[in-house]
Parts: sequence; structure tokens; C-alpha cells
Amino acid sequence: MSTDTRPADRTGRTDGTRLGVVALTGVVVGSMVGAGIFSIPQNMAAGPAAPGALLVGWAVTGVGMLALALTFQFLGRRAADTHGGLYGYARDGFGPMPATLVAWGYWISAWLGDLAYLVLIFSTLGLFWEVFGDGTTWVSTLGGTVVLWGYAALLLRGVRDASAVNVVVTVAKLVPILVFLVVGVMAFDPAVFTVDLWGRQEDLGPVFDQVRAMMLVTVWAFLGIEGATVFARRARRDGDVGRATVMGFALVLTLLVAVNLLAAGILTRPELADLQDPSLAGVLEAVVGRWGAVLISVGLLVSVGGAFLAWQLLCAEILASTARAGGLPRMLGEEPRPGVPRRAILLTTAVLQVALVWAHFRGAAYYDVILMSGSMMLVPYLVSSLYALRLAARGGGGGGTAVVFTGVSTVYALWLLYAGGLSYLLMSSVFYAVGLVAHAWTRREQGRPVLRGWEVALAAGIVVAAGWAAVGLLTGGLQV
Repeated sequence: MSTDTRPADRTGRTDGTRLGVVALTGVVVGSMVGAGIFSIPQNMAAGPAAPGALLVGWAVTGVGMLALALTFQFLGRRAADTHGGLYGYARDGFGPMPATLVAWGYWISAWLGDLAYLVLIFSTLGLFWEVFGDGTTWVSTLGGTVVLWGYAALLLRGVRDASAVNVVVTVAKLVPILVFLVVGVMAFDPAVFTVDLWGRQEDLGPVFDQVRAMMLVTVWAFLGIEGATVFARRARRDGDVGRATVMGFALVLTLLVAVNLLAAGILTRPELADLQDPSLAGVLEAVVGRWGAVLISVGLLVSVGGAFLAWQLLCAEILASTARAGGLPRMLGEEPRPGVPRRAILLTTAVLQVALVWAHFRGAAYYDVILMSGSMMLVPYLVSSLYALRLAARGGGGGGTAVVFTGVSTVYALWLLYAGGLSYLLMSSVFYAVGLVAHAWTRREQGRPVLRGWEVALAAGIVVAAGWAAVGLLTGGLQV
């Protein structure tokens, strides 16, 4: 049940906080273009993946992610609640408990991504000033705290203000990437690209294994493709959400493929694998000298800063919109000022603060955190795809074409679960078990039964998996 009593337009969106297609596209691009594109050359090469496997892997990823983007566009037009986002899709397709878990998993993924960004920001500064180290020193933790609460202050000014800043930052951070693309086209050497096209000289193994390894990296690179759906309630027009999702996907895919393939034609795979992240800096430095590395490093800081803002926006809106829809405690949906879910913002910031201190003592690496963040998004992607496939199969619009791309999206989501591996799936169950507590709190607040029918079996399965994960962590049998 919504607690929002402000005047609404005929589409159900509250007045004064509506976003256009440009702002929504900025959210999508800002969410996806973070650190991944700056480290993609080394990550793919270290997979390992030879240039030929890159071509195959990007083709598979392009098809799968395009199907996922089209699925979100379809849901934005045809779902029973086009303004409900991932929570609304799961609720209408599978009921209240799975819906709350989907929103919860999405929120966990978002703030884990923010944690990775904070660590990476100060790790990058550590390349120039040793005091910041790998991004987890006390100085870095204190710096991260200042950044974290500074962004919280920006968000407390209003979602529209922060969205406008995100559009500006998104444009600014693309400049170093465009410089690399221009230089890369001129420096690209076909002989370097084809010297060991399929990795046979290095004995990298079957192409299938190489493709599977690189796809684990692309999961993180494309997180945020659903970003515009979170702000569906604030969109000026229903169609803007779908257009922003597809436009953002097309732009990011083009940039990722171009950067990866051009780098593979400038340095050989072993040379790329030995680079320090942000590896794009090393590639550009090999062509133009030291200034290229500095440019990319500055671009990375701007990019990660913008992505951090985008994901903070998503975190707050995930909690607030879910609470207003009755999926989380109602206090998280309250807005003392229009467009400012204060408690959702403060809760996210507080959780991130604790996680930041934990990262200092744990020495958590950027790569480990992003894999966990990606793992938490796989279930929301699968549930959304299944709901879309059911709608399309029942004649919900789009005809046979909709059945095809929602079917491909579902298969691709299952493939990502397989690629992620059992360890991360078990760790995800620990977070989802905490989500069950949030669900129980909400249902009791509403005076409704906590679980219904098959939800009991699902909850039991999550608790068992979480227990398995806990035992594995304590005994050392589970490594993540």
C-alpha cells in the first residue's frame, strides 16, 4: 500500500519529480559504465580468453543482454504494474514473498557495488600516493567515509538534483574512453590481433571454456541495465523507460566491445594479462606515453564517482518504492520532502559505512566484492525474465517475437547462474535469508500471514542453503 499522498498525474506518477528519457538513459549508462570498462582488457586476457574467443563471447553476451534489455522494455509496457520495477514484476508474477526477496537482492547488489567503487577510488589514488594503499587502509577508509556521507547529503537534496548531476558526470567520463577509441583505431595492428587468434599456441584450452570465463566478467560490466525500471514511477511517459533501457544498453555494449577488441590489437594477450588495473591506462600509455595513463586514471575516478552516484540513487529508490508498494516496512517509503526518501537514504548509507569498515579489517578486494554484487543480481534477472516469458506466452502483447526474446533472456539468466558457480549462489542465500526477516516484519506490520502455500518450501530452502553456506565459511569449505 502506497503512503504517498502527493498529487499525481493520470499515469499515477507523483508531480514534481518526473524524469525524461535523457535523465533515465543517464541513469542506465551511469550505472553500467563504471570501473568495468577501464579494466576490461586485463580482466578478459587474464580469463584467459584469446581474441577469437573474445569475438564469440561478445556475440553471445550481446545476444543475451539485448534479449534482457528487450525484456525490460517489454515489461515496461506490458506488465500489470508498469511502474513497479523489479519488485512489481516479481509480485505480479509470483507473489509477495518472492517479490520482497527480489527487491532485497537488488538492493544488496547495489550497495555491494558501491562498496567496490569506494575501495577502487582510493586504490586508484594509491597509484599516486602510497598512503591510500590498496583502498582498504585506514586513510582510505576515512576518505571513503567522507565521500559516502557527502553523496548522502547530495541525495538528501532530492532525487532530481542528483539525477541531473549524474547526466553531467556520465558525459564527462566518456571523454577519456572516446580518446582511447580514436587512438586505438589508429594504433590497431591486425597482426597483433591474429597472432594467436584461438589461444592454441598458448594452450589456453577449449574456446567454450574461454568464453565461459570471460562471461563472468561481463556480468559485472552490464549490471545496471535495469536501472531505468527502478525510476518508472518518476518517468514522464511510460515509453521512456523502455527507450532508455535499450539506448543505454546499445551505447554501453558498443563501448565495451570496441575497447576490448582494440586493446587486443595493440598488445598481445600475455601483455594485457600482465597490466595493472585500470589496464586501459597501460594500453593507452603503450601508444602515446605517460599522459595517456594519467588521462585514463582521471577518467576512472570520474567514472567510478558517477557510477557511485547512480547506484546510490538506485539503492534509495529500491527501498522506498518497494516500501510504498507494501514489500518492505512502510517507514522506508516515507518522503518528508517530495522525491527524498530520507530513511531509505540513511539506511543505505549506514549499511555501507559498516561494510566499509569491514572491508578495512577483511582486506576485501575489489574483484571479490564485484563478483558477489553480480551474483545477487542473477535471481532478480531470472525472475523478471520468467514473468515476461509467461506474459508473452499468454498473449500479453508482442506476439511470437516477444516469446522469442523473453525465452532467450530466461535461458541467458539461467546460464549466468551456472557461470557464477555454486559458491556465490550459496553466499547469496545468506543475504536472502536476512531478506526473509524483512519480509516477516513487513507482513506482520500489515497484519497478514507471513508465508503462503509454496512460499513455505521456498523459505525453507533458502534457510537450508544459508546454513550450508555458514558451515562452509566456518570450516573453510566455502571459498568466495
